[in-house]
Amino acid sequence: MKDLRPLLEQARQDHLYRRPLVLDSPQQPEVMVDGRPMLSFCSNDYLGLAADPRVGEAFKQGIDRWGSGSGAAHLVTGHSRAHAQLEQELAEFTGRERALLFSSGYMANLAAITTLLGRGDSIVEDRLNHASLVDGARLSDARLLRYAHGDVKAAARQLQKATGEKLLAVDGVFSMDGDLADLPTLTELCRQQDAWLMVDDAHGLGVLGANGGGSLQHWHLDARQVPVLMGTLGKAFGTAGAFVAGSQELIETLIQKARTWIFTTALPAAVAEATRASLQILKEENWRRERLGELVEKFREGAMGLGFELPPSPTPIQPLIAGSAETALAWSSQLAEQGILVTAIRPPTVPRGSARLRITFSASHTDEQLQRLLVGLERLRS
Repeated sequence: MKDLRPLLEQARQDHLYRRPLVLDSPQQPEVMVDGRPMLSFCSNDYLGLAADPRVGEAFKQGIDRWGSGSGAAHLVTGHSRAHAQLEQELAEFTGRERALLFSSGYMANLAAITTLLGRGDSIVEDRLNHASLVDGARLSDARLLRYAHGDVKAAARQLQKATGEKLLAVDGVFSMDGDLADLPTLTELCRQQDAWLMVDDAHGLGVLGANGGGSLQHWHLDARQVPVLMGTLGKAFGTAGAFVAGSQELIETLIQKARTWIFTTALPAAVAEATRASLQILKEENWRRERLGELVEKFREGAMGLGFELPPSPTPIQPLIAGSAETALAWSSQLAEQGILVTAIRPPTVPRGSARLRITFSASHTDEQLQRLLVGLERLRS
């Protein structure tokens, strides 16, 4: 057997070793980490719904009615009325004919790509796409053609090289940089080349758009222009799982062919009930998105006033680029000493030389908590 110890030791030497934090509290701005109170700025709970009592109450009622587990895959006995209702509500929310639930965004992306493409086909992707989109391409056996981040001219050239069935897959909001894909231009490129356009809107849904409809609503794009939409439920929605939304034919094809759906136990029905509650809150309480906008604007003004250079991001994802993994870890450690939790993001999650602090905001953060973060960042500069 291979000796794994040298690999682990090398990760330590390269400042790339990781360990999970242990929380002793719900997901909210003030958390307990390993028994220590910390102010968190690294969660994806953008709207502050992960610990919302209304969502929790729907979860409890779901357990009372449906139990704690689904017991089987959707095609066996795992598909409850709660799942069916949530899928219908997600389809209506996204303006599509149907939606299909998955256990995670990773599984949803693998399902869509490997179902639509195979050997002899081509997939075009932004180089900063989420790992699940890249892995889906590899598992599909399709030819993977990547382009420099945000370079739509390079995307056009790659599409022109593509053969067989063509699909362009892209993050609506890039998870580590917080910037938006130029979806209107990519939509037109795909129309010209008769290619599918698939958008992973994990970090856009709930955050962007008039009622939280995400990147597509932000850009005023419809289901015809973007036929494949993936959204996750563990971020702005505050629960767990994911979905793919699209045409009747797309969803039926996934039901028949998608291995990561067919061979996976369904999410607990109680999660579906909780998500139905969070979806209603997400649509109705626009103040949450407005609050995020205020926090981002105040943070960017304050951080740039301290001399930090910020990439262009209008979203709750605000990266501070450190460069080396060692520097990112040092920054994270210095903030932790002040009781502020911002984890260091290092390769391979981001490209080598771009390790960073990935600061994220929740609608639940207060102005006082934001000011505390800025004071902590100012001390990094001294």
